[in-house]
Amino acid sequence: MKTDVAILAGGCFWGVQELIRKLNGVVSTEVGYTGGRNDNPTYQHHPGHAEAVKVVYSPDKLSYRKLLEYFFSIHNPTTILRQGNDVGSSYRSAIFFTTEEQKQQANQLIP
Repeated sequence: MKTDVAILAGGCFWGVQELIRKLNGVVSTEVGYTGGRNDNPTYQHHPGHAEAVKVVYSPDKLSYRKLLEYFFSIHNPTTILRQGNDVGSSYRSAIFFTTEEQKQQANQLIP
């Protein structure tokens, strides 16, 4: 089975993971930190990193665009450095694309 990878940040990674992992076409998910200033971020030390979910999915069952549309429906990408009660740069909304095609598709969806 062919799979692709998406990396999405939209608040608390456990909440985002719980919602995304249930989508038809998602093969696996993993939470972690990305986009920051140190190589081995931890809960106690993750300067500049966002809480993110790595999503492995089958593009035959779930397109990247549909995944992003769902991602935008489960969080508010317009709030600055927060989602709900979670406040700070770790909870920012971000898309960490892994291919140029993902970048183009994300840019098409973001006004």
